[in-house]
This record gives sequence, C-alpha cells and structure tokens, in this order.
Amino acid sequence: MPILNVKPKESCKYDCISLGEIMLRLDPGEGRIKTAREFKAWEGGGEYNVSRGLRKCFHMDVGVVTAFADNEVGRLVEDFIMQGGVDVSLIKWIPYDGIGRNVRNGLNFTERGYGVRGALGVSDRGNTAASQLKKGDIDWEYIFGKLGSRWFHTGGIFAALSDTTPDVVIEAVQIAKKYGTIVSYDLNYRPSLWSHIGGKARAQEVNKEIAKYIDVMIGNEEDFTACLGFEVEGNDENLKELNLDGYKKMINQVVKAYPNFKVVATTLRTVKSATINDWSAICWANGEVYKANEYDSLEILDRVGGGDSFASGLVYGLITTDDALKAVNYGAAHGALAMTTAGDTSMASLKEVENLMKGGSARVQR
Repeated sequence: MPILNVKPKESCKYDCISLGEIMLRLDPGEGRIKTAREFKAWEGGGEYNVSRGLRKCFHMDVGVVTAFADNEVGRLVEDFIMQGGVDVSLIKWIPYDGIGRNVRNGLNFTERGYGVRGALGVSDRGNTAASQLKKGDIDWEYIFGKLGSRWFHTGGIFAALSDTTPDVVIEAVQIAKKYGTIVSYDLNYRPSLWSHIGGKARAQEVNKEIAKYIDVMIGNEEDFTACLGFEVEGNDENLKELNLDGYKKMINQVVKAYPNFKVVATTLRTVKSATINDWSAICWANGEVYKANEYDSLEILDRVGGGDSFASGLVYGLITTDDALKAVNYGAAHGALAMTTAGDTSMASLKEVENLMKGGSARVQR
C-alpha cells in the first residue's frame, strides 16, 4: 500500500514550498559571540533549510514563502537564497521605516560549540517582517491552486513567532490539503521562543491544533514531549542513552492520537560532546517502524541545521521512492553530512549522500 499519494511532477510548478522565517546568521567561526571581532554571514531558517537542501543536494524545484523588510539586509538574505537555487518570487517585501520600529529583518548569532562547550544561539528577531505575517496576507489559493506544489513544509519555529503566525500555518495547510499537496511539519521546539508567551502550555495549544492537518510529522524526543505532550519512556534526563523501545511506544501513542499522520519521523541523537554525537533516526509508516543506519561517534563541525537536512532527505526519499526505510536513510545520511560543514544549510551532494547510505568511507577522493 502506498505511503503517500504525491501528485505527479508535471502537474505542479514546485516539488516543495516552505513557509518560515529566514534570518541572517552571523557565525564567529571557532570563537565566541561575546568576544568576536568578525563574523561570517550565512542565511538560515528551520523551514527554509528543508527546501534549500531539496534544491542544492537533491535537485528538486522549490520555493519559499516568507517576508522581509525591504532594505539592504533583506536583499542580502535574498541574495543568499538565490545562490541556493530557491525561488524567491513568493517572498513578501514590506517597506522599511528606516529604524526597525515597525518592521525589520532577523539576525541569528550562532556559535558552533566544541568539545565540552555546547553550541549556542542568540536570536535577534523582534518585529521581524515574517513574524508579522497574518491570515490573508499570502494568496495560498494562487500558490497551491494555480502554480501547484507537490509538497508543503513548515514548522514550529514559524508557528512560535507571534500570535498571528499559527493562523498563517493553519490557513496554508488547509488550502494545501484542498489541492492534494502533502504537508510536513517539523515541531522544532525552541524554549527561548515560547518562554515569554506561555511556555510549553502555549506550545502544546498551538501545535496540537496544527497537528490535525499534518501528513508527515517530524521531530526529536524533546519536540514530541514539549509540543504534543508525549513522553519517551526510559530516556535519562541528559539523553546519554536512548531507549529505542520507548520511542516506538511513543510513536504508537502519537499515531493513535493523530490518525491523519501517514509518516512520523524522529531523529536519534546522543550527545557525547558538542563535537562527538551518535546519530540515527526512525520512521513510522503503514504500521511499521523503520530504523536508519547508525552513525556512531559522528564528528561534527556545526550541528545547526542537521535536523533540517534530515527532513529534506526524508522528504526527497518519500517523494521519489515512497519507501520509508530508504527515506529515513536518505534523511539520516544527509543530516550527518550537513553537520560536517559550517552554516545552517547543506553542502552535500546526492552522490555523497547515497555513498554514505551504502557504507562508503571518508577516504580521500582524487
């Protein structure tokens, strides 16, 4: 039995559209934010990173729906997006007031972490154009009904940005479903986004409502606990060891609560240090749980965006193979490779992903 009925490519302009905020990431490299004298600039956003990975690694046709203040910082981020091959025609541009009093673009300062020092992110995203999007601002009927997209991806970061963004998500997913578009959602719980607007209680209120419309739900153990209220039995508090049976029990509870879920995927990460993680993933589909290859003691340069790259590999695998085991392995391999390079977004190639899936080594290629 097919897992998903993805629309044929010839019927749609896009393979995937993502909805989310995209920020300018300022990276101090091997140093610290608080002592930096220079930063490297990248673009990044939890939802956008998925579409970008689908374009750059997996050669799919993608677009992004977001909003920017129309100034030089916004145009810089747009330039990064264009370099990633993502269509920018659906971006909403808001006139800039000269100060940022009414609208501005978000900045994300992120340290990579090393050894005993964990990665650290400091977001500066108040009054951003994307956070002020509200229901009715985007012509979803045109996007899904006229242009067409086989897949739509969004997530819990965008939903946490303001009181209006959850309504934008629900409006988008309802219209996507109307036109037969598959909808995926990455819970992506960020405590800092929810802490001053109701904490986990508000996160659950928002995400439980959105979950009713989702086909493919993605997250890690903290995401499912904080956003949907499901516990993983047998995990220790610091996640030094992961109880796989506990994950399987949790997923079974999740799909009973949300029978609309056709796929549930969760990454498995054990943090030995900021630089050494055990990494894998599992995926539920058609009543079965499939486990990806294990990447034990994976050496990490920059972990930020690893989960997003997992999601893009999973989406690619589901669209092209409709095989849950292959899809979760595409996701795990792509996520692993993405964490070996700097920045939020993937620099991996499809050839590298498939070589790693087959057990390929890190021997030099000449």
